[in-house]
Amino acid sequence: MSKSYSASTVTHAQTTSSSGVSPWLTPVAYFLGRYIVLPSFFGHIKITGQENIPTNCPVIFAPTHRSRWDSLILPYAAGRHVTGRDMRFMVTSNECHGLQGWFVMRMGGFPVNIQHPAIATLRHTVELMQRGEMLVIYPEGGIYHDGQVHPLKPGIARLALTAESSHPGLGIKIIPVAIQYSEPYPNWGTDVNIHIAEPIQVTNYINSNVKQEAKRLTADLAHKLQQLSHKESAISDRTFAEIHN
Repeated sequence: MSKSYSASTVTHAQTTSSSGVSPWLTPVAYFLGRYIVLPSFFGHIKITGQENIPTNCPVIFAPTHRSRWDSLILPYAAGRHVTGRDMRFMVTSNECHGLQGWFVMRMGGFPVNIQHPAIATLRHTVELMQRGEMLVIYPEGGIYHDGQVHPLKPGIARLALTAESSHPGLGIKIIPVAIQYSEPYPNWGTDVNIHIAEPIQVTNYINSNVKQEAKRLTADLAHKLQQLSHKESAISDRTFAEIHN
C-alpha cells in the first residue's frame, strides 16, 4: 500500500467516490503479504491488543508512522484475516496514477487532491464511516525515524467529530496504534512490534464547542500514543514472540 496522506488536510481536500475493495485482488494481495512477503522480509513480528479492535462500528486507526511498510503491517495486524474487515487508506492523488494507482484504488485506498481542495473528501469519508468501515489516518502526518511521537495534526479529530455530530449514533472509535521497528530504516530481518490500544470513544467529546473538543481529543490521542511508545521501547531488547500464521 502506498504512503497514506496526512490528517492535516483531511477536511480540506478532494477525493473520489469511485474507490473500493476488489473482491478478487484484495484476497490474493493480502494472502501474499501475510504469508510470503512480510514473513520473508521481517524477523519476528509481535502484535498485542488485537482484542481492542471493535467489530461492529466505524473505526479510525491512528498509528505512529515510521516506515512505508506501515501500510502493509497494519492490515497484517488488524485486517481481514484478523477482523474480517478491510482497511481504507487515504492516499495522495499523485499516488493514484498508472499501475500503482490501479492497484491502490482496488486495495481500498482513495485519493486526496491537495491541489484542488474540496469538501468531497469529508463527504466520502463520512460515507465510509456510515458503512462501518475501518479507516487509517496517520495523525503525525509524515514518516519519522527517531522513534518519538511528533505533534499531531488536528484533522483526524475534526473529521471524527464532524461525522459523529452530523450522524448521531455512528459510535466512531479512534484506535491508537504504536508501530516500532528494531532498526530506524527497516531492512531484511528487522523485528516489528505493533501495539493496539483501547479505543477512544468519539461520543465522549461531543458538545457545542467543536473546536475546543477537537483540541482535547487530539491531546488525548497524543497522550495515548506517547504511552504506547514508552511501553514499546523494549523493542531494543529484541525479545519478541513470533506471531504464527
